[in-house]
Amino acid sequence: MATLSYRSAAKIAAREMHSSRGKFFFVILSVAIGVAALTGVRGFSSSFRSTLLNRARSIMAADLSARMFQQPTPDQQKALDEIAATGVEITPVTELLSMASSAKTLDPLLVSLKSVDPTKYPFYGQVELSPSAQLKTVLNANTVAVADDLLVRLNVKIGDQLKIGTQLFRIGSVVVNEPDRLSGNFAAGPRVLISREGLDASGLLAPGSHAGQRYLFKVPPPSNGAPISDKAVADLKARLEKLLPEAQIIDYRETNPALTQGLDRATSLLSLMSLVALVLGAIGVAMAMRAHLQQRLDTIAIMKSLGARSGQIIKIYLLQTLLLGLAGGFLGVALGVAVQLSFPHLLARLIHVDTELHVQLRTVITGLAAGLLTTLLFTLPPLLDIRGVRPILILRRAVEDNDDPFVTAAWRKITKNLAQVAAAVLILAGLAAIATTLSDSLVVGEVFSIGLVAVLGVLLVSSVAVLAGLRFFLSKTRLHLPSSLRHGLANLYRPGNPSAALLAALGLGVMQIMTVYLVQQAVVSELHVSAAPNLPNVFLIDITNEEIGGIRTLLKSQPSVTAPPELLPVVSSRIVDIDGVPANEAKLKNFPKRMLRSINLTWSAASPPGTKTVEGNWWPTDEKRPVVAVEKRQADRLGVHVGSHITFAAQDTQFVATVVVLTKSDGQHAYSRAEFILPQPALAGLPVVWYGGVHADPDHVGELQRALYNSYPTVTVINVAQALETVRAVVLQITYVIQFLAAFSIFAGIIILASSIAGTRYRRIREVVVLKTLGATRARIATVFSIEFAVLGLVAGMVGILFANIIARVLLTRLTVTYHFQWLWTLAALLGTAALTVVTGWVASHRILGRKPLEVLREE
Repeated sequence: MATLSYRSAAKIAAREMHSSRGKFFFVILSVAIGVAALTGVRGFSSSFRSTLLNRARSIMAADLSARMFQQPTPDQQKALDEIAATGVEITPVTELLSMASSAKTLDPLLVSLKSVDPTKYPFYGQVELSPSAQLKTVLNANTVAVADDLLVRLNVKIGDQLKIGTQLFRIGSVVVNEPDRLSGNFAAGPRVLISREGLDASGLLAPGSHAGQRYLFKVPPPSNGAPISDKAVADLKARLEKLLPEAQIIDYRETNPALTQGLDRATSLLSLMSLVALVLGAIGVAMAMRAHLQQRLDTIAIMKSLGARSGQIIKIYLLQTLLLGLAGGFLGVALGVAVQLSFPHLLARLIHVDTELHVQLRTVITGLAAGLLTTLLFTLPPLLDIRGVRPILILRRAVEDNDDPFVTAAWRKITKNLAQVAAAVLILAGLAAIATTLSDSLVVGEVFSIGLVAVLGVLLVSSVAVLAGLRFFLSKTRLHLPSSLRHGLANLYRPGNPSAALLAALGLGVMQIMTVYLVQQAVVSELHVSAAPNLPNVFLIDITNEEIGGIRTLLKSQPSVTAPPELLPVVSSRIVDIDGVPANEAKLKNFPKRMLRSINLTWSAASPPGTKTVEGNWWPTDEKRPVVAVEKRQADRLGVHVGSHITFAAQDTQFVATVVVLTKSDGQHAYSRAEFILPQPALAGLPVVWYGGVHADPDHVGELQRALYNSYPTVTVINVAQALETVRAVVLQITYVIQFLAAFSIFAGIIILASSIAGTRYRRIREVVVLKTLGATRARIATVFSIEFAVLGLVAGMVGILFANIIARVLLTRLTVTYHFQWLWTLAALLGTAALTVVTGWVASHRILGRKPLEVLREE
């Protein structure tokens, strides 16, 4: 045969597709659903994550924050100016304690002063004022904005004069909420916002003043309109950490531990869902293309008998694969964009989550390319099978013509089909590369890629082993089983039956779907805990031992308080040395040495609420030795670990404490402020003040503040209810979207698996004809097929669910989420897989039973 041009090959491929439109339906459907799920989930998750990160930025009011405890040196200021010249916006925020007084009261009041540039601050979010106004229109060199409790304590109102330092300022507005309240200092005294010019005029910034300085940074957005990348923020953070070694530098994801965990886990789960959609689509493509090429064996044999070479036939079917991939890809992109457009409306109506939608060309191209590439990868093995098709196939069917043991026969097939083995390796490597490229989470990409390669191999081996076990079982019990059961089990390893491939595909699909469910269930459960509605949102500072009993009684009597208060004792201390190294010589990481002179210690017999043990073991309740639990981030800054020794000094008492536990706080409880926790006997006899946290109805916090001021005027009340409500709302949105997208991914996966099972119907036509010709009734054939489908589903379900639990456990451990084995859902998934296999198999195959043998034989 003459050389076959690509144009002629394309015509032949297109003509065959046109004449067999029904048989290509499952191929195009599998590609389309996989690409639609990938495009829809990835596109919407990208838009949602962008919206979510903007909300997180508003909680810090910036992309990055650098807290300093002294003014920058000339060299540091020069470097900061160079950073600003690159387009990064910078604004300072100065925080200090001062006294404020008014003409209506004789006694001055300690206030927490915060100086900002109202033309820049905040970079994200907004300062909520009452009456409603923009900060830049209210705050100037002669005005201040104050917290509501200052009006109560000084008996003043908006428009009155307030003396701060040497200047008089007019009260211009009441501060309801600051976007960065959680990242600022929890200092004693009501909040007062003042402009930079006003602070300079007050005379409070004298040399040696104990003013805290924060620099807020805003990274310039890319010129193409894309969201600010995490890499740009990370690069700037690394540059600042090198420039300001004693500054505490955090980015917008670290403002609140609950928010940080929510963002990290949302990124991981959304990446997982995208990858699962991709692999499930690939499974559907593989099964559908395998079924199609098996159906074309007669055509291929005829073409070879007419002189066509294997390379020319492969060219035809390779182009056909490309056409199918493109058709399914374009259809999938259209469906994916439609899904992406519909998600925000559904979420807005169902769970009131508003998302700014951006249909990204990159996501569309990625979905199309991934669909086309997986189609090509998974059609490699059946395409390579074309080389082994002989013209004599027209006259007789290929059957196994030897009685070698199963393992020997399998090994012979492997050695004779090294190209197939190479294709399988290429498929695994290609999928792992796609997974790593598509994943927005390094942890998920790594675990998923390694797990995918390992599980695919194990699934194939397991499938072959199961079929070999069935064959051995039947050889020993053949005469003791009902004939229908024998026939149904034997049907799994009949010549030409793709049971091993179908078992591997079903097992992999079940594993992917179950992994998504298990991971999202565990993550959402923990996120619900961190977003519980009764977490402390009002904090109390400087409670004396004499006041603590009365404070407990007052809080219990307040109708606005909705949960028991959390009260912790605090002992002021300093660190003398760390592992024998004097404090002034210690090597610290982004932690100023002067802060070692002001350390707060507390005690607790057990792990406090919201505190998780990261390393080590908590001490028994009767512990009397000086041991200490250190918060993990603080331990990293100090360079301590389990087994380290820290010498503390409280007043005239010094003692050496051994680090036995490293902890991680959720940032939602009063004990989250405690970075060093010891047993009570170790701190016995030392002077104590108390801090507290309580949850109050956000709309009635003012009533609680007034009640506390009237009875305990020296106790400082810090209201962060609005700020924490913002965090809680963001975390709840994360949980809702995760659940919604997980449900969509699982639904799409079930459809793809169903189409994969249904795609085997064409192989069953010849078998039904043979059985009918030999006298089998419809009832007998239906029983045989039902047993075959049920066993396929049960075996695939068991293998898939087993590996789903293994992968979920590894992934959750890497994400620091507790894993729990779900007995009920495991059983439900197993039975559901069997039911899905039986129902789908019969929906696709029931019409076959009604066909006459002669109809099929005439088509041969």
